[in-house]
Amino acid sequence: MDLRVFTEPQQGATYDTLLRVAKAAEDLHYGAFFRSDHYLHMGSADGLPGPTDAWITLAGIARETSTIRLGTLMTAGTFRLPGVLAIQVAQVDQMSGGRVELGLGAGWYEAEHAAYGIPFPKEKFGRLEEQLAVVTGLWGTPVGERFSFDGTYYQLKDSPALPKPAQSKVPVLIGGHGAKRTPALAARYADEFNIPFASVADSEQQFGRVRAAVQQAGRKADELVYSNALVACVGRTDSEVKRRADAIGRDVDELKANGLAGSPAEVVERIAQYQAVGSRRMYLQILDLDDLDQLELIAAEVMPGLD
Repeated sequence: MDLRVFTEPQQGATYDTLLRVAKAAEDLHYGAFFRSDHYLHMGSADGLPGPTDAWITLAGIARETSTIRLGTLMTAGTFRLPGVLAIQVAQVDQMSGGRVELGLGAGWYEAEHAAYGIPFPKEKFGRLEEQLAVVTGLWGTPVGERFSFDGTYYQLKDSPALPKPAQSKVPVLIGGHGAKRTPALAARYADEFNIPFASVADSEQQFGRVRAAVQQAGRKADELVYSNALVACVGRTDSEVKRRADAIGRDVDELKANGLAGSPAEVVERIAQYQAVGSRRMYLQILDLDDLDQLELIAAEVMPGLD
């Protein structure tokens, strides 16, 4: 089981805070540092000092780290044209020496689009399909050849399809709860399928749908990594767990029901339940980015208990 750190900077975080977390995650041997791609806070958070851009952040972190993998859950397809996104991700992959992964989603948070003047199209899933075709098509075009695409939403003509990422294949993550179109899209383009904030039973059902779609597309189901994203709230004692839950404005019982909360032993047992239904990677949603002690505790007492 690969444990990764997943942050939500729109709730309030500077670049320096994110860099500190990423460096700590690297030193503690987490598999990756990921972040969301949002420009507006949610809920009661004030979001201060304001949003940071996902790919600018990852570019900076790429130059300040050396081994940890970097990526997004998920880049919002509504924020960027696919040709521009292909250039951005390829450049950050070069800057990192080949450590980038692209999670790409349709985009959903209408309020942030209104707040920053970003168009919020009605047909988002069809755009996502074309974006994946364009991004992977640009990267997959041999150097010296040209790439063209004539879609409903995007058209590219005679593109040199440059630059190329450092990796021969940038891993692409697709995720979500959709029962039909999402598994089909993952079967065509994904190297990893992620289901966020889902129960064990719902994860098992969705993984089954994706595996079936992958096989129907002529691929082996195990070609994909199957992963979860869940909020983490881990403490050595009940009082420490409660303190951490209070710090993020959550209830301990709710966190235990819907996330990874409790003692290290409880969290190991909870992760094992997801592993039993096919999960091989867990993104730990860390909401208190000043609490590096929690990252140290998980690394010291949860990681060693996992297969």
